[in-house]
Amino acid sequence: MTERVLLVEDDTSIATVITAALEDDGYTVHRCDSIEKRDEFLAANDYAAMLTDVMLADGDGISALDQMRAAGHDMPVIILSAQNTLDTAVRASDSHAFEYFPKPFDLDELVRAVGHAVGQREDREAAPEFEGDGMPLVGRSPAMQGVYRMITRVLRNDLTVLVTGESGTGKELVAEAIHNLGSRKSGPFVAVNTAAIPRELIESELFGHEKGAFTGAVSQAIGKFEQANGGTLFLDEIGDMPAEAQTRLLRALQSGRIRRVGGRQEIAVNVRIIAATNRNLVPMIASGTFREDLYYRLNVVPIELPPLRERREDIGVLAQHFLVLAAEEGLPRRQISPDAIAELERREWRGNVRELRNVIFRLALMARKEMVDASTVIETIGLEAALEQPQGAQGFELALKDWLDQNQPVSGAVYQGALAAFEKPLLEFALGQTGGNQVRAAKLLGINRNTLRKRLAELSIEPDRFARSL
Repeated sequence: MTERVLLVEDDTSIATVITAALEDDGYTVHRCDSIEKRDEFLAANDYAAMLTDVMLADGDGISALDQMRAAGHDMPVIILSAQNTLDTAVRASDSHAFEYFPKPFDLDELVRAVGHAVGQREDREAAPEFEGDGMPLVGRSPAMQGVYRMITRVLRNDLTVLVTGESGTGKELVAEAIHNLGSRKSGPFVAVNTAAIPRELIESELFGHEKGAFTGAVSQAIGKFEQANGGTLFLDEIGDMPAEAQTRLLRALQSGRIRRVGGRQEIAVNVRIIAATNRNLVPMIASGTFREDLYYRLNVVPIELPPLRERREDIGVLAQHFLVLAAEEGLPRRQISPDAIAELERREWRGNVRELRNVIFRLALMARKEMVDASTVIETIGLEAALEQPQGAQGFELALKDWLDQNQPVSGAVYQGALAAFEKPLLEFALGQTGGNQVRAAKLLGINRNTLRKRLAELSIEPDRFARSL
């Protein structure tokens, strides 16, 4: 029997393309563009799955799902949305949706999701309850959609998450979102910057110590693991953790038990670990400065935050957001003009979202008019536009020199470390050239497809980011 799929989509052109793709895959598709017509179709037919947009002619597609299920229609639902915010992604997750696709999306991936939905009709676990509509992450760019989707996928479990990205991209905000929207939100969220703790004190900071364990330990102290019991422990800058502390951390993650410094008793702890780093851990493994087994223990679910220069379309909404925050903190209330946003978009933002936030607060303080315009931006932060990236061999040589200066590889590991560091942009270039097609990318690179897949997994590269979009 041919499976029937109901498509509720207000955009005719998108609906036509989706319908053609599903019919090519053997499905019978019924189309409509409103909640009212959706209910008429549901009353007259049984469907194996439903795809629905959020913004429909007569209401909100997500809000209307409760009404549909109350009427006894419990097929898997795939949500499509151009409202690409973390709020929408979480609402989709909380609605028990089978899958969520922000627009633009990969058409082949959507067809595969329909196949999975049709084949898996069993009830799913209850979704976490969402409180409030204030989201910690801002932006609707395609680069942020993968981040939102990964966040929603880890809300109902305690899998360890490794958040990577340059300094200032918002890694701690991702950790807070996972905690505050997940099942551990009633427990503590404890953040520790492992790079800011002296090497000789980091084990005591994490695991606590007994009285007399070392000079200055005048009383017993509990560490961050015990403080986070029942909640989430966020380990920031994990790449800067000393080797001896890495060993004890690995043991704690494997056993779920810790031992205070100077203590004999093992203490059971129930914490979710979210780690973050602005460093590439793969070359550090090659150079022997980061444990490979710890890396795989932490990198269960990788989430990579894009730098601001790769999501320039978010700069306008981020600027508006930071102006609101500035006013809430007592600075003058300002607005920002389109030409000012365009001027901000021209810049390189090496400090990423953190740098943009500081600049917007400075503009709110220094601007002489309520409306911040391009001339105010130039007057306040200078004339320099976005720095041009060096081209050709000279640019590559400068980039290599910069990498060597920053990472200072261990003697005997320079080759492997540099190779690992520059392999990731090479693979991403190949995927970009082939629209995310791994077979063609492997052929372009001249390597085996299985080798490519293995390296993509090890380097936490998501091929779907490069796939063709609808």
